[in-house]
Amino acid sequence: MRSRNRIALGAVGALAAVGFLTGCGDAGSSGTEAPAGDASGAGCAPVPGEQLVVLEDDKKLQNSDNVIPAINAKAANPEMIAALDKVSDALDTDKLIQLNKAVNVDRKTPKVAAEEFATANGITSGIAKGPGGSITVGAADFPESEILAELYRVALTAAGYDAKVQQIGNRELYEPALEKGEIQVIPEYAATMADFLTGKTGGASAPPISSPDLDKTVSGLRDAGQKVGIVFGKPSAAQDQNAFAVTKPFAEKYELKTISDLAEKCSGSATILAGPPECPQRPKCQAGLVEVYNFKAGSFSSLDAGGPQTKSALKSGAASVGLVFSSDGSLATS
Repeated sequence: MRSRNRIALGAVGALAAVGFLTGCGDAGSSGTEAPAGDASGAGCAPVPGEQLVVLEDDKKLQNSDNVIPAINAKAANPEMIAALDKVSDALDTDKLIQLNKAVNVDRKTPKVAAEEFATANGITSGIAKGPGGSITVGAADFPESEILAELYRVALTAAGYDAKVQQIGNRELYEPALEKGEIQVIPEYAATMADFLTGKTGGASAPPISSPDLDKTVSGLRDAGQKVGIVFGKPSAAQDQNAFAVTKPFAEKYELKTISDLAEKCSGSATILAGPPECPQRPKCQAGLVEVYNFKAGSFSSLDAGGPQTKSALKSGAASVGLVFSSDGSLATS
């Protein structure tokens, strides 16, 4: 799983051979509990295909994990925040998918992909000059974070800063570095960071403050950030969160556009849900699908979290529906 510790698979609140699938046809045969509830309907057997499509989360199971710039409060100034907000204004999920495709599929470097995107989307135009000086933009250790960090570097350079990107690692490493000012900026994810900071300041028993409502999530995030000396820019429309994908031929055969469609038409014995081993118990994975949508798969196949095993199982016809990440470059249509 990616190092940003996605809360959607946390206890609380996008290719491997298909040989990883063992006994997918029998409920619970992959080493996990059989799905909760009655799945006695016919269900929807897998349909192989190369193009994956994400089903709309029409009942808002997932929280608002929008990309947002996080900034050391002592380093922050209006010109810096305005420059970073230009990046947020240019991003949405489809564009983030294309950026990930450029790096993970087309094999461009994060730097090149970011610079091409910045040019095509006019990110540097009209940026006001700030006071200048050296700025270190942190990046977590996965490509999407590096791409976003490079976009921030481009914008900050246009604002007159001597900006560079430094890969730090996971949140447990880079968040303290941001607090201390060892890095000044890093791309973050609103819901995940909100609950991380709440847990850090309020302890493990602190209730999560993230929700499907972006405004509420960001309001809670800003309050939590004030306690540790971190401010946040404008959230983008780009989200990287748990999503549920099927092949395009599967969606066409069963006439599916939303998860509600999936629940209505495909609850039953023939339907195979694929995801990470913890998915059946997680509130943003299978447990949430049952609770929010009343979707009951016939069996669960224990694979990975939005990775090559799950995507390979979908494409080969070994799984009906699988957990992916909403900004995965493999979801690009061109």
